[in-house]
Amino acid sequence: MTKANNFQRIRELNYLQKAVLASALIERMLPNYGLFSEATGFGDETLLRNSLNVCWEKILLPKSKIDLEKQVEKIEPNVPELADFDMFGTYPAIDAATSLLSLMHGLMAQDEQEFISVSKISQATVARFIEYQMTVEGEVADNTAVREHPLMQYEIEVLGELIDFVENMGRITSDSVKALKKFALEDGQTNIGLTL
Repeated sequence: MTKANNFQRIRELNYLQKAVLASALIERMLPNYGLFSEATGFGDETLLRNSLNVCWEKILLPKSKIDLEKQVEKIEPNVPELADFDMFGTYPAIDAATSLLSLMHGLMAQDEQEFISVSKISQATVARFIEYQMTVEGEVADNTAVREHPLMQYEIEVLGELIDFVENMGRITSDSVKALKKFALEDGQTNIGLTL
C-alpha cells in the first residue's frame, strides 16, 4: 500500500494537530521574511515572530484571553506589496506573512481549511523559488522539473516527517510543542533552503 499523500494525511489530522503543523511550517518560513526585511528595511520580523509565539500560546491555552484580532491588525501593514519591491525575496516574505495570517484566521474561526492552506503556501513558495532559479539558469521550469527538483523533494519529505511527528505527539503540551519546534528547525534552513 502506498503512503497517502501529505495533503490527504493533513486532512486526517484533528483540529489541534493541523494547527501545530501549520505553526511548525511557519517556523520554517518566517526567517525568509527576516532576510527580506533586512535587505529592504521593510517590515518588522520581531512583530511576526511575536505573533507566531502568541499563536502557539493560543493553541496550548485555547481559553486564554489572547486577542488574535489585534495581532492580525499588526501583521497586515507588514505584508509587502509585490509592486513596491523589485526582488525575488518579496515572494517568500509575502508567503510567510500570509501563512501567519491564515493561521490566525484559522484559530479565530476554528477553520481547519486555513491550517491546510499553510502547507500549500509553503510548497508554493518552494515551487516558485525553484522556477525562479531554473529560469535564471536558463532551464525550463515545467511541472515535472519542479516536482522532481531536490528542494521540492526535500520540502515534501520534511512535511511528511512533520506530519509523522504531529501524529505521534499524543497530548499537545508545552513540552511536545517545544520538541516539534526544535524538530522543524533541526536542519537549520528555511523551506527554500536558506541557512538560518
